[in-house]
Amino acid sequence: MKKLVTLLLAVLMLTVFAGFGLAEDITLDVIIAQYGPNTNNWFLGNGMDGSNFVRKFEEANPGIKLNLEVVSWNDIYTVVSTRISNNNAPDILNIDTFADYANEGLLLPVSDYCPEELFGDFFPSFIEQSVIDGVCWAVPDLASARALYYNADILEEAGVEVPATWAELEDVCQAIIDTFGGEVYPWGIDMTTDEGQAAFAYYAWGNNGGFVDADGNWAVNSDANVAAVEYAIGLYNKGYTNPNPATQTRYDLQDMFGAGKLAMVIAPNSLPTYIKDKGYTGVNYAVADIPHNEGASSSSVGVMDRIMAFKDDSAPDQAARNEAIGKFLSFFYDPENYVGWVSMEDFLPAVNSAVEALVAANPSFEAWLNVLGSAQFYPTAKAEWIDVKQGVTNVEQSALTGGDVKTLLDELQAKITK
Repeated sequence: MKKLVTLLLAVLMLTVFAGFGLAEDITLDVIIAQYGPNTNNWFLGNGMDGSNFVRKFEEANPGIKLNLEVVSWNDIYTVVSTRISNNNAPDILNIDTFADYANEGLLLPVSDYCPEELFGDFFPSFIEQSVIDGVCWAVPDLASARALYYNADILEEAGVEVPATWAELEDVCQAIIDTFGGEVYPWGIDMTTDEGQAAFAYYAWGNNGGFVDADGNWAVNSDANVAAVEYAIGLYNKGYTNPNPATQTRYDLQDMFGAGKLAMVIAPNSLPTYIKDKGYTGVNYAVADIPHNEGASSSSVGVMDRIMAFKDDSAPDQAARNEAIGKFLSFFYDPENYVGWVSMEDFLPAVNSAVEALVAANPSFEAWLNVLGSAQFYPTAKAEWIDVKQGVTNVEQSALTGGDVKTLLDELQAKITK
């Protein structure tokens, strides 16, 4: 009888506690973009080197579970769009674009979930890229800057110096062709859906053009942009580039460069890590400014990706969900974790607290931070950016097969400003 009473009391206590609503675990759906061969292991781990962000987070934050998926850049836009269409948006998303999601009312303002101390740690110039009408909708994940990498041995054998201007670039390309024939491609161009917008930026900004004008209005069909794209297509038509810019991604170009088959390529600061991880040896490379047209100046392309949080009106406890998202961010950007994440692929940090540790571990980071400080960014806060990003790539690919650049850019300008 005594055992029965004890059992009944235990059941009664459980019922009472349940009535008070004991907190259940909160599960956050997280989608992370795949930056390279190490991304999946860093987040999900293989049990061998201690890398497993999910496990470490859950151990440090009992009551919060992460359902984390790493998705390739080629698939992530489709995956996210499908999830949104099925009313199953992730809680947390790591991607580059944000404006469409914000304008459609899908995102939470950053102020709803990001701790103030952490928010103050982000570089202000990065935060500004995610503000629409005074509201910040995403925080920077990481950044990279682009520069010209060149094979010093190839240029030396061809008897040329690294080019600074477009005219010099053509001379160098021709000298490499004269010296190596078809064994080495002089110049790398990626006009695929992966980096077509970057290619447009390299040449447009290097000719005093760009996506927008001085007032921030779309100006993709400016005379400077038309001449810039025509110049890039001309490099291909003259046989100075890799054979298939419309299908060969930056990773293909980086492989060619690592193998000594490509003399010059514009690439992010993560290229040395890529070369090392892929096992390429014997490449004597150096870094220089991106060539520009006469009368213009060199400009690095700053690329910044973001972390954002989606609304979930079905969440039973909005405050608890927002707090969990904030804990995810705080843990991710803690220098003990974040420094490892950024340095893994040689990216540039988005928070001040990581700079000192990164420079101490790799002094070359300081030079790249200086490059990033003068870099131009894509106008990703504008709602039409996704259409522009795809549009300039379509223009380039059509021009590669003989399309008229001015006509194509005029059509794109009309589409995005109608």
